[in-house]
Amino acid sequence: MEAFQWQQARSPAEAAALVTQTTAEAMLTLQGTPSAQQAILVKAGGVDMLDLMKEGLVNPRRLVDISRLAELQGISREGDDSLRIGALTTLAQIAAHPGLRQSHAALAQAAAMAASPQIRNRATLGGNLLQRPRCWYLRSAAHHCLRKGGGHCFAFAGDNRYHAIFANHGCAIVHPSTPATALLAFHAQVELLHPQGQRRQVPLEDFFVLPEADMHRENILAAGEILTAVWLPPQIQTNRSIYLQVAEREAFDWPLAAVAVVVDLDAAGLCQRASIVLGAVAPAPWRARQAEALLTGATINGKTAEAAGEAALAGATPLAQNAYKLPLLATLVRRAVLAAAALPQDPRAS
Repeated sequence: MEAFQWQQARSPAEAAALVTQTTAEAMLTLQGTPSAQQAILVKAGGVDMLDLMKEGLVNPRRLVDISRLAELQGISREGDDSLRIGALTTLAQIAAHPGLRQSHAALAQAAAMAASPQIRNRATLGGNLLQRPRCWYLRSAAHHCLRKGGGHCFAFAGDNRYHAIFANHGCAIVHPSTPATALLAFHAQVELLHPQGQRRQVPLEDFFVLPEADMHRENILAAGEILTAVWLPPQIQTNRSIYLQVAEREAFDWPLAAVAVVVDLDAAGLCQRASIVLGAVAPAPWRARQAEALLTGATINGKTAEAAGEAALAGATPLAQNAYKLPLLATLVRRAVLAAAALPQDPRAS
Protein backbone atom coordinates (compact mmCIF):
# COMPACT_ATOMS: atom_id res chain seq x y z
CA MET A 1 0.00 0.00 0.00
CA GLU A 2 1.36 3.39 -0.97
CA ALA A 3 1.09 6.64 0.96
CA PHE A 4 -2.13 8.63 0.60
CA GLN A 5 -3.86 11.66 2.05
CA TRP A 6 -6.87 11.45 4.35
CA GLN A 7 -9.74 13.92 4.43
CA GLN A 8 -12.82 13.89 6.67
CA ALA A 9 -15.91 14.96 4.74
CA ARG A 10 -18.18 17.45 6.50
CA SER A 11 -21.22 16.65 4.36
CA PRO A 12 -22.28 14.24 1.61
CA ALA A 13 -22.28 17.10 -0.90
CA GLU A 14 -18.69 17.99 -0.01
CA ALA A 15 -17.64 14.37 -0.45
CA ALA A 16 -19.36 14.17 -3.83
CA ALA A 17 -17.62 17.36 -4.98
CA LEU A 18 -14.20 16.06 -3.95
CA VAL A 19 -14.31 12.55 -5.44
CA THR A 20 -12.79 12.34 -8.92
CA GLN A 21 -13.34 8.67 -9.82
CA THR A 22 -15.32 5.61 -8.91
CA THR A 23 -13.37 2.62 -7.63
CA ALA A 24 -14.04 0.82 -10.91
CA GLU A 25 -12.54 3.71 -12.87
CA ALA A 26 -9.51 3.80 -10.58
CA MET A 27 -8.84 0.12 -11.32
CA LEU A 28 -8.84 0.63 -15.07
CA THR A 29 -5.47 0.72 -16.79
CA LEU A 30 -6.64 1.37 -20.35
CA GLN A 31 -4.51 3.72 -22.41
CA GLY A 32 -5.84 7.23 -22.07
CA THR A 33 -7.63 6.74 -18.75
CA PRO A 34 -6.67 8.99 -15.82
CA SER A 35 -3.88 7.72 -13.64
CA ALA A 36 -5.19 5.78 -10.65
CA GLN A 37 -2.47 7.42 -8.55
CA GLN A 38 -4.22 10.77 -9.04
CA ALA A 39 -7.66 9.52 -8.00
CA ILE A 40 -9.58 10.87 -5.03
CA LEU A 41 -11.87 8.13 -3.79
CA VAL A 42 -14.57 7.88 -1.15
CA LYS A 43 -14.36 5.54 1.86
CA ALA A 44 -17.19 4.48 4.16
CA GLY A 45 -16.54 1.39 6.31
CA GLY A 46 -13.38 0.77 4.30
CA VAL A 47 -13.69 -3.03 4.19
CA ASP A 48 -13.33 -3.36 0.41
CA MET A 49 -11.35 -0.19 -0.25
CA LEU A 50 -8.52 -1.14 2.09
CA ASP A 51 -8.42 -4.65 0.62
CA LEU A 52 -7.99 -3.20 -2.87
CA MET A 53 -5.29 -0.83 -1.67
CA LYS A 54 -3.35 -3.58 0.11
CA GLU A 55 -3.55 -5.71 -3.03
CA GLY A 56 -2.11 -2.84 -5.11
CA LEU A 57 -5.22 -2.59 -7.29
CA VAL A 58 -5.96 1.04 -6.40
CA ASN A 59 -3.46 3.64 -5.20
CA PRO A 60 -5.47 6.81 -4.61
CA ARG A 61 -3.87 10.13 -3.91
CA ARG A 62 -6.51 10.86 -1.29
CA LEU A 63 -9.34 9.09 0.54
CA VAL A 64 -12.42 11.10 1.53
CA ASP A 65 -13.89 9.55 4.67
CA ILE A 66 -17.69 9.76 4.98
CA SER A 67 -18.04 7.31 7.88
CA ARG A 68 -18.99 10.00 10.45
CA LEU A 69 -21.81 11.63 8.49
CA ALA A 70 -24.86 11.20 10.72
CA GLU A 71 -27.36 11.98 7.95
CA LEU A 72 -26.28 8.82 6.10
CA GLN A 73 -26.91 6.56 9.08
CA GLY A 74 -29.98 4.88 10.49
CA ILE A 75 -33.29 3.34 9.45
CA SER A 76 -36.46 5.45 9.36
CA ARG A 77 -40.06 4.84 8.39
CA GLU A 78 -41.54 7.58 6.22
CA GLY A 79 -45.09 8.93 6.11
CA ASP A 80 -46.15 6.63 3.27
CA ASP A 81 -44.82 3.63 5.26
CA SER A 82 -41.76 3.27 3.03
CA LEU A 83 -38.40 2.68 4.72
CA ARG A 84 -35.22 4.68 4.24
CA ILE A 85 -31.96 2.95 5.13
CA GLY A 86 -28.98 5.29 5.26
CA ALA A 87 -25.99 4.15 3.23
CA LEU A 88 -23.77 4.11 6.35
CA THR A 89 -26.11 1.79 8.27
CA THR A 90 -24.10 -1.31 9.11
CA LEU A 91 -25.09 -4.83 8.18
CA ALA A 92 -25.24 -5.68 11.88
CA GLN A 93 -27.76 -2.90 12.46
CA ILE A 94 -29.91 -4.12 9.58
CA ALA A 95 -29.78 -7.73 10.79
CA ALA A 96 -30.84 -6.73 14.31
CA HIS A 97 -33.52 -4.16 13.45
CA PRO A 98 -36.89 -5.35 14.89
CA GLY A 99 -38.97 -3.58 12.25
CA LEU A 100 -37.00 -5.00 9.32
CA ARG A 101 -37.06 -8.48 10.81
CA GLN A 102 -40.84 -8.30 10.79
CA SER A 103 -41.63 -6.46 7.54
CA HIS A 104 -38.55 -7.34 5.44
CA ALA A 105 -37.35 -10.62 6.93
CA ALA A 106 -35.36 -11.65 3.85
CA LEU A 107 -33.24 -8.49 4.05
CA ALA A 108 -32.49 -8.94 7.76
CA GLN A 109 -31.61 -12.59 7.11
CA ALA A 110 -29.31 -11.72 4.19
CA ALA A 111 -27.48 -9.11 6.26
CA ALA A 112 -27.09 -11.58 9.14
CA MET A 113 -25.48 -14.16 6.84
CA ALA A 114 -22.91 -11.82 5.31
CA ALA A 115 -19.24 -12.29 6.23
CA SER A 116 -18.47 -12.43 9.96
CA PRO A 117 -19.73 -10.57 13.06
CA GLN A 118 -16.63 -8.36 13.05
CA ILE A 119 -17.15 -7.35 9.42
CA ARG A 120 -20.93 -6.90 9.80
CA ASN A 121 -20.29 -4.40 12.60
CA ARG A 122 -18.05 -2.35 10.31
CA ALA A 123 -19.38 -2.91 6.79
CA THR A 124 -22.02 -0.45 5.57
CA LEU A 125 -24.97 -1.17 3.30
CA GLY A 126 -23.75 1.34 0.72
CA GLY A 127 -20.26 -0.10 0.67
CA ASN A 128 -21.62 -3.63 0.45
CA LEU A 129 -23.67 -2.75 -2.63
CA LEU A 130 -20.73 -0.98 -4.28
CA GLN A 131 -17.94 -3.46 -3.50
CA ARG A 132 -16.01 -4.90 -6.42
CA PRO A 133 -16.49 -8.57 -7.34
CA ARG A 134 -14.43 -11.19 -5.54
CA CYS A 135 -13.21 -12.92 -8.71
CA TRP A 136 -9.65 -13.96 -7.98
CA TYR A 137 -8.49 -12.83 -11.43
CA LEU A 138 -9.94 -9.34 -10.93
CA ARG A 139 -8.35 -9.26 -7.46
CA SER A 140 -4.94 -10.36 -8.75
CA ALA A 141 -2.49 -7.65 -9.76
CA ALA A 142 -0.80 -10.28 -11.95
CA HIS A 143 -3.89 -10.79 -14.13
CA HIS A 144 -4.79 -7.93 -16.46
CA CYS A 145 -8.37 -9.05 -17.04
CA LEU A 146 -11.16 -7.51 -19.12
CA ARG A 147 -12.70 -5.76 -16.15
CA LYS A 148 -9.44 -3.89 -15.52
CA GLY A 149 -8.98 -2.96 -19.17
CA GLY A 150 -7.21 -6.11 -20.31
CA GLY A 151 -7.84 -8.37 -23.27
CA HIS A 152 -9.80 -11.34 -21.96
CA CYS A 153 -11.49 -13.07 -19.02
CA PHE A 154 -9.16 -15.58 -17.40
CA ALA A 155 -12.02 -17.43 -15.73
CA PHE A 156 -13.22 -19.18 -18.89
CA ALA A 157 -10.05 -21.21 -19.33
CA GLY A 158 -9.06 -21.05 -15.66
CA ASP A 159 -10.59 -21.86 -12.29
CA ASN A 160 -14.27 -20.96 -12.56
CA ARG A 161 -15.76 -22.95 -9.68
CA TYR A 162 -17.38 -19.91 -8.10
CA HIS A 163 -18.22 -17.91 -11.21
CA ALA A 164 -21.48 -17.00 -12.94
CA ILE A 165 -23.90 -19.40 -14.61
CA PHE A 166 -26.17 -16.63 -15.95
CA ALA A 167 -25.25 -13.65 -18.19
CA ASN A 168 -21.64 -14.84 -18.17
CA HIS A 169 -20.74 -14.05 -21.77
CA GLY A 170 -17.48 -12.11 -21.95
CA CYS A 171 -17.03 -11.81 -18.17
CA ALA A 172 -18.06 -14.41 -15.57
CA ILE A 173 -18.00 -12.44 -12.31
CA VAL A 174 -20.72 -12.87 -9.69
CA HIS A 175 -22.07 -9.93 -7.73
CA PRO A 176 -20.71 -10.21 -4.16
CA SER A 177 -23.51 -8.51 -2.19
CA THR A 178 -25.89 -10.71 -0.19
CA PRO A 179 -28.24 -7.85 0.85
CA ALA A 180 -28.58 -6.86 -2.82
CA THR A 181 -30.33 -10.15 -3.55
CA ALA A 182 -33.01 -9.44 -0.94
CA LEU A 183 -33.26 -5.73 -1.76
CA LEU A 184 -34.03 -6.49 -5.40
CA ALA A 185 -36.74 -8.93 -4.32
CA PHE A 186 -38.35 -6.04 -2.41
CA HIS A 187 -38.04 -3.70 -5.44
CA ALA A 188 -35.73 -1.33 -3.58
CA GLN A 189 -34.37 1.92 -4.98
CA VAL A 190 -31.03 3.60 -4.35
CA GLU A 191 -30.69 7.32 -3.68
CA LEU A 192 -27.73 9.01 -5.39
CA LEU A 193 -26.38 12.48 -4.61
CA HIS A 194 -24.74 14.62 -7.30
CA PRO A 195 -22.00 17.16 -6.38
CA GLN A 196 -24.37 20.05 -7.19
CA GLY A 197 -26.82 18.73 -4.61
CA GLN A 198 -29.36 17.06 -6.88
CA ARG A 199 -30.65 13.70 -5.72
CA ARG A 200 -32.05 10.94 -7.88
CA GLN A 201 -33.64 7.62 -7.05
CA VAL A 202 -32.90 4.64 -9.26
CA PRO A 203 -34.57 1.22 -9.08
CA LEU A 204 -31.96 -1.27 -7.92
CA GLU A 205 -32.66 -3.41 -10.96
CA ASP A 206 -31.59 -0.48 -13.18
CA PHE A 207 -28.66 0.45 -10.96
CA PHE A 208 -26.69 -2.72 -11.63
CA VAL A 209 -24.94 -3.20 -14.97
CA LEU A 210 -24.31 -6.49 -16.76
CA PRO A 211 -21.03 -7.07 -18.67
CA GLU A 212 -22.87 -6.95 -22.00
CA ALA A 213 -23.73 -3.31 -21.25
CA ASP A 214 -20.41 -2.26 -19.66
CA MET A 215 -17.48 -4.59 -19.15
CA HIS A 216 -15.68 -2.36 -16.64
CA ARG A 217 -18.21 -1.66 -13.90
CA GLU A 218 -21.06 -3.25 -11.94
CA ASN A 219 -23.35 -0.22 -11.54
CA ILE A 220 -24.23 3.16 -13.03
CA LEU A 221 -22.71 5.25 -10.21
CA ALA A 222 -20.94 8.20 -11.83
CA ALA A 223 -17.74 9.85 -10.68
CA GLY A 224 -18.67 12.42 -8.06
CA GLU A 225 -21.92 10.72 -7.10
CA ILE A 226 -22.46 9.36 -3.59
CA LEU A 227 -24.89 6.58 -2.71
CA THR A 228 -26.74 8.12 0.23
CA ALA A 229 -29.62 5.75 0.99
CA VAL A 230 -31.68 2.73 0.00
CA TRP A 231 -35.47 3.05 -0.14
CA LEU A 232 -37.88 0.18 0.41
CA PRO A 233 -41.47 0.58 -0.78
CA PRO A 234 -44.32 -0.14 1.66
CA GLN A 235 -45.04 -3.84 2.15
CA ILE A 236 -48.58 -5.15 2.31
CA GLN A 237 -49.61 -7.25 5.31
CA THR A 238 -49.88 -10.47 3.29
CA ASN A 239 -46.28 -10.34 2.06
CA ARG A 240 -43.97 -13.07 3.31
CA SER A 241 -40.27 -13.32 2.57
CA ILE A 242 -37.18 -15.42 3.19
CA TYR A 243 -33.50 -15.48 2.20
CA LEU A 244 -31.55 -18.73 1.94
CA GLN A 245 -28.01 -19.44 0.86
CA VAL A 246 -25.57 -22.32 0.76
CA ALA A 247 -21.82 -21.94 1.27
CA GLU A 248 -18.88 -24.21 1.91
CA ARG A 249 -18.71 -22.84 5.46
CA GLU A 250 -21.51 -21.60 7.69
CA ALA A 251 -19.69 -18.37 8.57
CA PHE A 252 -17.22 -15.93 7.01
CA ASP A 253 -17.67 -17.34 3.52
CA TRP A 254 -19.20 -16.27 0.24
CA PRO A 255 -22.34 -18.13 -0.86
CA LEU A 256 -22.13 -20.64 -3.67
CA ALA A 257 -25.77 -19.89 -4.44
CA ALA A 258 -28.49 -17.84 -2.77
CA VAL A 259 -32.14 -16.91 -3.21
CA ALA A 260 -34.53 -14.29 -1.84
CA VAL A 261 -38.25 -14.96 -2.19
CA VAL A 262 -41.12 -12.56 -1.52
CA VAL A 263 -44.68 -13.83 -2.01
CA ASP A 264 -48.08 -12.27 -1.49
CA LEU A 265 -50.70 -14.88 -0.57
CA ASP A 266 -54.41 -14.18 -0.40
CA ALA A 267 -56.84 -15.68 2.13
CA ALA A 268 -57.39 -18.72 -0.08
CA GLY A 269 -53.66 -19.43 -0.31
CA LEU A 270 -53.27 -18.27 -3.91
CA CYS A 271 -50.05 -16.46 -4.77
CA GLN A 272 -50.97 -12.99 -6.02
CA ARG A 273 -47.40 -11.84 -6.65
CA ALA A 274 -44.00 -13.47 -6.42
CA SER A 275 -40.50 -12.07 -6.50
CA ILE A 276 -37.61 -14.55 -6.79
CA VAL A 277 -34.05 -13.25 -6.99
CA LEU A 278 -30.95 -15.42 -7.26
CA GLY A 279 -27.59 -14.47 -5.76
CA ALA A 280 -23.97 -15.53 -6.33
CA VAL A 281 -24.77 -16.87 -9.80
CA ALA A 282 -24.67 -13.81 -12.11
CA PRO A 283 -22.86 -10.48 -12.52
CA ALA A 284 -25.87 -8.83 -10.85
CA PRO A 285 -28.66 -10.16 -8.63
CA TRP A 286 -30.69 -12.27 -11.04
CA ARG A 287 -34.50 -12.17 -11.35
CA ALA A 288 -35.94 -15.66 -11.95
CA ARG A 289 -38.82 -14.33 -14.03
CA GLN A 290 -40.08 -17.67 -15.31
CA ALA A 291 -40.28 -18.97 -11.75
CA GLU A 292 -42.12 -15.80 -10.67
CA ALA A 293 -44.63 -16.20 -13.50
CA LEU A 294 -45.19 -19.86 -12.65
CA LEU A 295 -46.11 -19.07 -9.05
CA THR A 296 -48.32 -16.04 -9.76
CA GLY A 297 -51.95 -17.10 -9.61
CA ALA A 298 -51.08 -20.60 -8.38
CA THR A 299 -51.49 -22.37 -5.06
CA ILE A 300 -48.08 -22.91 -3.50
CA ASN A 301 -47.44 -26.54 -2.65
CA GLY A 302 -44.65 -29.05 -3.06
CA LYS A 303 -45.36 -29.51 -6.75
CA THR A 304 -45.44 -25.83 -7.68
CA ALA A 305 -42.40 -25.09 -5.50
CA GLU A 306 -40.42 -27.80 -7.26
CA ALA A 307 -41.53 -26.51 -10.65
CA ALA A 308 -40.44 -22.99 -9.63
CA GLY A 309 -37.01 -24.37 -8.72
CA GLU A 310 -36.62 -25.89 -12.16
CA ALA A 311 -37.97 -22.77 -13.88
CA ALA A 312 -35.40 -20.64 -12.04
CA LEU A 313 -32.65 -22.36 -14.06
CA ALA A 314 -33.96 -21.08 -17.41
CA GLY A 315 -31.19 -19.46 -19.43
CA ALA A 316 -28.32 -20.85 -17.34
CA THR A 317 -25.01 -21.38 -19.17
CA PRO A 318 -22.71 -23.05 -16.63
CA LEU A 319 -18.98 -23.12 -17.19
CA ALA A 320 -16.68 -26.14 -17.04
CA GLN A 321 -16.44 -26.27 -13.24
CA ASN A 322 -19.63 -24.70 -11.85
CA ALA A 323 -22.58 -26.74 -13.15
CA TYR A 324 -23.00 -27.97 -9.56
CA LYS A 325 -24.75 -24.63 -8.92
CA LEU A 326 -27.78 -25.78 -10.94
CA PRO A 327 -29.13 -28.39 -8.48
CA LEU A 328 -28.14 -26.14 -5.57
CA LEU A 329 -30.27 -23.34 -6.98
CA ALA A 330 -33.24 -25.54 -7.79
CA THR A 331 -33.25 -26.92 -4.25
CA LEU A 332 -32.80 -23.49 -2.65
CA VAL A 333 -35.68 -22.00 -4.65
CA ARG A 334 -37.99 -24.91 -3.77
CA ARG A 335 -37.15 -24.67 -0.09
CA ALA A 336 -37.44 -20.88 -0.03
CA VAL A 337 -40.84 -20.87 -1.75
CA LEU A 338 -42.23 -23.44 0.70
CA ALA A 339 -40.71 -21.62 3.68
CA ALA A 340 -42.04 -18.24 2.56
CA ALA A 341 -45.50 -19.78 2.27
CA ALA A 342 -45.00 -21.38 5.71
CA LEU A 343 -45.41 -24.89 4.28
CA PRO A 344 -43.47 -27.93 5.55
CA GLN A 345 -40.57 -29.31 3.56
CA ASP A 346 -40.89 -32.77 2.03
CA PRO A 347 -38.26 -34.86 3.88
CA ARG A 348 -38.01 -37.17 0.86
CA ALA A 349 -36.92 -34.30 -1.41
CA SER A 350 -33.27 -33.36 -1.78
